[in-house]
Amino acid sequence: MSKRFTYWIVGGMVLGAVVGYILYTAIPDPKAAALVGGYFSIITDLFLRLIKMIIAPLVFSMLVVGIAHMGDTESIGRIGLKAMGWFICASLLSLSLGLVMVNILRPGDNLNLPLPDANAATNLNAASLSFKDFVTHLVPKSAVEAMANNEILQIVVFSLFFGVAAAALGERAAGVIKIIDETSQIILTITGYIMALAPIAVFAAMAATVTTQGIGILVTYGKYLIQFYFSLGILWLVLIAAGFLFLGRAVFRLISLIREPFLLGFSTASSEAAYPVTMAQLEKLPVSKKIISFVLPMGYSFNLDGSMMYCTFATIFIAQAYNIQLSITQQVTMLLVLMLTSKGMAGVPRASLVVIAATLVTFNLPEAGLLLIIGIDQFLDMGRTATNVIGNSLATAVIGRWEGETAETIGIPAEAQAA
Repeated sequence: MSKRFTYWIVGGMVLGAVVGYILYTAIPDPKAAALVGGYFSIITDLFLRLIKMIIAPLVFSMLVVGIAHMGDTESIGRIGLKAMGWFICASLLSLSLGLVMVNILRPGDNLNLPLPDANAATNLNAASLSFKDFVTHLVPKSAVEAMANNEILQIVVFSLFFGVAAAALGERAAGVIKIIDETSQIILTITGYIMALAPIAVFAAMAATVTTQGIGILVTYGKYLIQFYFSLGILWLVLIAAGFLFLGRAVFRLISLIREPFLLGFSTASSEAAYPVTMAQLEKLPVSKKIISFVLPMGYSFNLDGSMMYCTFATIFIAQAYNIQLSITQQVTMLLVLMLTSKGMAGVPRASLVVIAATLVTFNLPEAGLLLIIGIDQFLDMGRTATNVIGNSLATAVIGRWEGETAETIGIPAEAQAA
């Protein structure tokens, strides 16, 4: 069934691209093509809204139950420190690899595209992104507001307090934890219903994108796209190699298991769409629910490997396009600045572009350079999102192994392990 579902997703992606191309060539008027693409987008938007509908209760219920079952704050602190250690190392690796690859490949040199005016506006509010804002944004003004806005990081903070308090109360809170646990099972069942619509949503997403923008844009930006995806491929190999050091051959089973969330994230360019499936697939590795419910939502806020790699890659690409030379010292400083500002990406619309815009302003680079890549950002975001799925899955599995959350310790029967 799992393999069949993967084929359905791939089929939806291919069919969507074909239908989109036919419509794009049949409708020469860009406004009319955008209108038709908008009709396809309705399906994708509905699917993503259904996903968003369950994200907040899913994260809250799974995280609270997981923390309550840990039983003590020492375990929570230990797992949290291990997770943050992995996230920081992965962030530095992703940013550094992006910097190295863009300097080796130099996609911005001899760019055969008209450069936008250096003073042109991008309409991105880069000033709203700062480390100070990110820190204050961590704590919700209201738990209800955080859930209403799907602020995952704020939901994690509230859930941590709720779960720790429930664990401290012990038996007195057992009834509440049982209700929340049963609620999580209901939400997971709803998730199954929603995910059955994934192939249709994937078809609509691809059809909308290609109908509106056409395949030609991929040819125009072919060099940049190929070199970026080549760099992403290297990052995938490096992350898998790092996972192999800790998981051994189990890393290959993990990669096999996450092909569905990988394809779903790629085709919809939405991390939220991939989240519920990633959680379900990690349980099959297996990783215990308490580790998944704690580490995975943190990863979606602190461990966006694909997005961080793109920040250095795109920023230096823009500098190359305008023939602006940055010294090694400036580039390393940029990497360290991005290490901090990229942590504010969670919950920011068009997050990667906003981070890049803020970096361009900081280093006196033409912000208008973003106009070079905004047109193909959807295609770039597909690769970034898929990479984030790989990075967070590996992080969760590795933390589970460090904590000794093997098949035996979480009570998986031998026959189920073999399956």
